[in-house]
Amino acid sequence: MVSERKIGPSVETVPEGDDRIRLVCPDCGYISYENPKVVVGAVCVWQDRFLICRRAIEPRQGRWTIPAGYLELGETTADGARREVQEEAGAEVRIIGLLGLYEIPHINQVYVFHRAKMTGPEFAPGQESEAVELVQWADIPWDELAFPSVAWALRRYDEGGAPSHATYVEKTGGAY
Repeated sequence: MVSERKIGPSVETVPEGDDRIRLVCPDCGYISYENPKVVVGAVCVWQDRFLICRRAIEPRQGRWTIPAGYLELGETTADGARREVQEEAGAEVRIIGLLGLYEIPHINQVYVFHRAKMTGPEFAPGQESEAVELVQWADIPWDELAFPSVAWALRRYDEGGAPSHATYVEKTGGAY
């Protein structure tokens, strides 16, 4: 069942007690808060191979990525990462722990990546993937990765060491 929520006319204004311009309905007082999107994903490993997906959708269609996507309401980041792996790569995983958190404020996104072990070698492309492969580290197509965050997560996994890592990402001339 699809529910609709009708919001009356909105004006851009700074609501009382706030310090930012928001969309506000002058009739009912509803305030629309826009917040960053949370992207969740996992670096998935089966034995000594890494699970990668070729994107079937924009942005960056045809490029390689790790299974990742937007966190849904009511999910933990680990649950969301597990769901994204299933949806994009048809694989079952056990989340091992947090790999890294990447804050990218200039695109209003926060990335939360986990370490994951595949429970078996089975995988298959989902609707958002043209292909899925298990590749050795040396065979990761670094020049064909969809987003800088994919390279960050893979390199962080390879670094080992501390189970988590947080990075603030400045705006550069790249994909972000």
